[in-house]
Amino acid sequence: MCGIAGIVRWDHAPVFEHEIRSMCGAMAHRGPDDEGIYLGDGVALGMRRLSIIDVDNGRQPVSNEDGSVWIVFNGEIYNYQELRRDLERSGHTFRTASDTETIVHLYEELGPRCVDRLRGMFAFAIWDMPRRQLLLARDRLGIKPLYFAERDGELLFSSELKPILQLPGVTPSVSWEAASHLFTFLATPPSQSIVEGVRKLEPARIATASEGRPLKIERYWNVEFVPDLESTEDELVEKLRALLVESVILHEISDVPIGAFLSGGIDSSTIVATMARLATGRVKTFSIGFAEAGYDEVEYARQVAHAFGTDHHELILRPDVVNVVEDLTWYLDEPFGDTSAIPTYMVSKLASEHVKVVLSGDGGDELFGGYDKYVVEQNERRFDRVPAGIRRLAGAAGDAMPDGMRGRRFLQHVALDGPRRYLDASTMFRPGQLRALLRDDVFDEVSRHDPLAASLAALEPKGGDWLSAIQYNDLEHYLPLDILTKVDRMTMAHSIEARPPLLDHKLVEFAATVPAHMRLRNGTTKYIFKRAMRGILPDAIIDRPKQGFAVPLAKWFRGELSGFTRDLLLSATCRHRGFFKSSYIEQLLRQHDQGRDLSLQLWTVLSFELWCRRFLDASPRSQFVTTALPVSKTA
Repeated sequence: MCGIAGIVRWDHAPVFEHEIRSMCGAMAHRGPDDEGIYLGDGVALGMRRLSIIDVDNGRQPVSNEDGSVWIVFNGEIYNYQELRRDLERSGHTFRTASDTETIVHLYEELGPRCVDRLRGMFAFAIWDMPRRQLLLARDRLGIKPLYFAERDGELLFSSELKPILQLPGVTPSVSWEAASHLFTFLATPPSQSIVEGVRKLEPARIATASEGRPLKIERYWNVEFVPDLESTEDELVEKLRALLVESVILHEISDVPIGAFLSGGIDSSTIVATMARLATGRVKTFSIGFAEAGYDEVEYARQVAHAFGTDHHELILRPDVVNVVEDLTWYLDEPFGDTSAIPTYMVSKLASEHVKVVLSGDGGDELFGGYDKYVVEQNERRFDRVPAGIRRLAGAAGDAMPDGMRGRRFLQHVALDGPRRYLDASTMFRPGQLRALLRDDVFDEVSRHDPLAASLAALEPKGGDWLSAIQYNDLEHYLPLDILTKVDRMTMAHSIEARPPLLDHKLVEFAATVPAHMRLRNGTTKYIFKRAMRGILPDAIIDRPKQGFAVPLAKWFRGELSGFTRDLLLSATCRHRGFFKSSYIEQLLRQHDQGRDLSLQLWTVLSFELWCRRFLDASPRSQFVTTALPVSKTA
């Protein structure tokens, strides 16, 4: 695990050491153990290393035998030992025992399609000196991030947005396309960052760039929902159990201490149970709870910890979030509306005091149909049988009601057709609300973009059933843009690596073969997954209602966060920037104080304003102190 960065100048103009070191310095938290750079003809690669595999010798950048191909790599390749054996039989010579070197030799054999052989989480860049070609690659599910920008004959890339902003001439301005997606779905879109001109490489993509040719982006993998109608339920349960054990074994490969996040939900409990069954000692587990009743899952986590004899650590979080919001802004890189970043940040801090690697249960809901919203959609599909004319009348009645009036949103919701109705349920600001929130000129910019377009395309029926379609959409959007972004940034903020065994692509491909009625059955979410864990996990954990990583933010916004939020969003600084209408922000605050839960809307606006202050108003460039470390150079 590390942070990677690079600069390629196609006109062969020199890249100076201080440029690449400034990029690396901006993400020192991703790799506090080491820094390494490569300088070549119009190119620089850099990395910050968190040492996990081959701790003593696995320094980067790494090259092939003759120094003509160089790589910087962020992530873990779990089948690297198998690949290494194959490559050695083909005549390749290894200087390290790291997974990084495996990729560079695999590239020599297969070129950009080397990604097809990789099993793991990754974002990497390979500089092919003879071809003068750069390859960028990102893992299948988007566990590891990768940003890039093209400008004035050069290509920049990095694991985070901040490093790109360190370079002279890169002046951040808001991408209103990204802002439109943010205010709709709490996060920026798959391919565009919040900064205009800085893009994200989407999951399961490779990008190749060379002198005189435009950047070429290709998709190399996709999940296909094709139900296995031959296997029995018992056979599917056994396949699932075997894949879970295999994935956990692979994800535990490490030369440093390892532990697990434990919420007490079925996904993280499954990972902990599997680790405990394989372990020779006690598994270290980490949980976080809240002082507020109704939000605390610690008791469930304790039950699991007791059942499997883990070395358990927990922290009770109290509403002093004001003390960490500025840190969250820096580490999240972009405005981010999911409030569960707060407890994720704190549990990562707790884990970092004991281990360097944690396994998590992320991905289980998307793969096996675990979200309550899937049950809601199943129930709401009956609205599609209501004549369109009647639904349009309901929508018109809702539009005529004042904002905030009880029943208004429901009438507008049921007026929509299936896919738009499903997306509406997770929409924060509808177009009318955005018009009220944003200044007229800003709304004009935002309204040029349709944040629903990509999701509507993803919601085309998969495998012939609606459940597969919405799960596919969540795998394409909600998982990488929200869940995995949050976990990557919050764990890396404390220099620890998170690994999600449920997102091993072999397990993902299996899950897509489970028939829909074995994922969601008679209102029971995650049916096949629960069947597989029956007899392994305590029944109380399997049968408990889903809670999620909820945060008592509504209460905090009426308490300790109230003054902070008002001072920030109604400040002269915010008014003069000219993005928001203060009158509507005052209305949101007033309605929330009166009992309507608008905490997610307020948090998203607050996150955007904090980002503007940190990255727009003040220069994001900092003077980082770096130790003089070796530099790899070519003539």
